[in-house]
Amino acid sequence: MTDTITAIATANGVGSIAIVRISGDKALQIALQLTKKQTLKPRYATLSNIYDTNNTLLDESIVIYFNAPFSFTAEDVVEIQCHGGFVVAQTILKAVLNLGARVANAGEFSKRAFLNGRIDLSEAEAISALIEAKSEDAIKILAKQVKGSLKEYIEKVRDEIIHILAYSEVTIDYAEEDLPQNLVEQIDAKLTELKNSLKKTLIASKSREGLMQGFKVSIVGKPNVGKSSLLNALLNYNRAIVSDIAGTTRDTIEEQVKIGTHLIKIVDTAGIREADDEIEKIGIQRSLEAIQQSDIVIALFDSSREFDEEDKKILDLIQTYGSSKKIIFVKNKIDLPTKFCKDMKFDLELNSKQDVVSLVEMLESIMDTTNNSDEIMLISQRQIQAVEMTMQSIDEASEPLHMQELEIFSFHLNDAIKHIASITRPFENDEMLDKMFGSFCLGK
Repeated sequence: MTDTITAIATANGVGSIAIVRISGDKALQIALQLTKKQTLKPRYATLSNIYDTNNTLLDESIVIYFNAPFSFTAEDVVEIQCHGGFVVAQTILKAVLNLGARVANAGEFSKRAFLNGRIDLSEAEAISALIEAKSEDAIKILAKQVKGSLKEYIEKVRDEIIHILAYSEVTIDYAEEDLPQNLVEQIDAKLTELKNSLKKTLIASKSREGLMQGFKVSIVGKPNVGKSSLLNALLNYNRAIVSDIAGTTRDTIEEQVKIGTHLIKIVDTAGIREADDEIEKIGIQRSLEAIQQSDIVIALFDSSREFDEEDKKILDLIQTYGSSKKIIFVKNKIDLPTKFCKDMKFDLELNSKQDVVSLVEMLESIMDTTNNSDEIMLISQRQIQAVEMTMQSIDEASEPLHMQELEIFSFHLNDAIKHIASITRPFENDEMLDKMFGSFCLGK
């Protein structure tokens, strides 16, 4: 990592401020050349003119120098806070490149922070997810993880497994020493406790995935039950075409809307029915996929029409695809004479063209209850898979433990450590040796 890297750290577009960030051994040297100053005091904001290599004045900016290792990357870092716009930041970036830096690759500042020991993998993922957060609850969770809450939990689990591995290795290599008689029972109990803790974290994380990625809500029903009218009402503008002609919506329509503290993606699906039109068939297939991919499904039924085979198909589809999802059953068009005679329990009854406040409140309540716990949360599929693999390795270690085949037991336990450690930092075998020789006072 001898290169000095640079990039514009703010979004493209017109704004009051843009930030050009520089990191590496030449960061301070480049900043002094740009500002024509002799020194820059670390961690102080300095108002300075910025010049290019031809001594042309480019801008008047705030320059902040962070000396290594007291920076995000643990390298010398300089941030130039210039006037925002399409040209100013790009011009300063070009000047930095002309003085010997190169354009940073995607995520390279965070990569350097990780490689230099400034952050671990869980903190790096939390930083990335924080930028993309879709709710205030997600921000609160991720802010804690940036400060190391997930790291502390994983390190605790990791450390306990290493301790157990140390016991096993000592038993193999120093069987003549005095060791607890009920060692197998103690280890088994500890592994069961660890597995239960990981399982609890895994279940809580999967149930709250919508907090990180943004909840996806689909509106499903047969043609002409008012799905598009409901979408328009939730968005508060006419996004979808509304007509009395069945099959008007021939594809899924996706839009984002903020409900409470959550930014959600809401999907208006094509009416589900038996169709001869090939394009409509494709739209219906996408509707089925939307049900599978959604966190919440709004199943809409028309109060003014009799229950029929198309309604029954909706119920069958929900039963097939919606067992793991929250389903809201809504009776629509209650302002019209009622003909819907099916004995069904509805969560809401409304007229989507007039008032959807009750539905909005219910959606907000459902999403809020997904974060009713202060439990540790896994925020990516990589982390979830690592925990699943850890639990699998613990399961595989159980039988050889009870058979007292400790070499095989230790093999599976090593796998468990590697999997759980991948969330934060790689496992070093020396750590196990430190536990083994530091915990038992063997005097060897």
